[in-house]
Amino acid sequence: MIDIGVNLLHPQFDPDRQAVIERSRLAGITCMIVTGTDLEVSRAAVDLCRQPGAALVCTAGIHPHDARSAPSGWREDLRALAREAPVVAIGETGLDFNRNFSPPHIQEKLFRDQLALAAELNLPVFVHERDASDAVLQAFNDVLGHRGCASLGIVVHCFTGDLSALDAYLELGCHIGITGWVCDRRRGAGLRALVPRIPLDRLLVETDAPFLRPHNAPADNHGRRNEPALLPWVIATLAEHLELPPGQIAQETAANAQRLFRLSPSPSGFSDPTGPQPASRADPPR
Repeated sequence: MIDIGVNLLHPQFDPDRQAVIERSRLAGITCMIVTGTDLEVSRAAVDLCRQPGAALVCTAGIHPHDARSAPSGWREDLRALAREAPVVAIGETGLDFNRNFSPPHIQEKLFRDQLALAAELNLPVFVHERDASDAVLQAFNDVLGHRGCASLGIVVHCFTGDLSALDAYLELGCHIGITGWVCDRRRGAGLRALVPRIPLDRLLVETDAPFLRPHNAPADNHGRRNEPALLPWVIATLAEHLELPPGQIAQETAANAQRLFRLSPSPSGFSDPTGPQPASRADPPR
């Protein structure tokens, strides 16, 4: 299993980060992609991924929530970070018109600029979208074009949108990341109905930990905190609604992640993007 989105640098993991990593291994997670949400977190993610034996890679980017605070030299800083070996995608970037922690026009400018940087560096894109699918799709078309989206590689992470958004993303060749939202008895009903429409070769799984703990996971002493070791419960829910064995879902989604993020096998899991490389806070779920 590959968890494509873990906020492993979140303060909720400060007391037991190494234990969380170890529990993920025991649960069968072969690789985790640590989410970079701003320049500082992205730098810390690169350092974390360099720990000996860590089955970790990461993204590097600036989240739409943080768009208004992006420093003036962010582009060069992010370009340098993106060339570090552990970085496998630009992101988390995108648009969030639900909370609007940053003004929409600032979000859009930063998102488009990060898409352009991803195209320059030939790196996949890890995209956040809330109540903004039309603007995200327009940015994809304007900056990358249909062919560029498919060839570069895009995942719309933690997808919670409607049918029209899903179909539009799939038409552009995007991958779809599914989290514990699908396990939510009330909020996840609409998403569960859409799951069979996602082609198996475009499906990815993630925890978005420490957020979105699966409702079907057993209780533990961490309360509502999610962690990568609970990814099997997301897979179990997907398997139920796709009418496929959980093991097949785990295998297929891991292969999809390996292909999209260009991960090379290593002894500790798909965590070593070697070979030629192309040129904090306890908020609501990000």
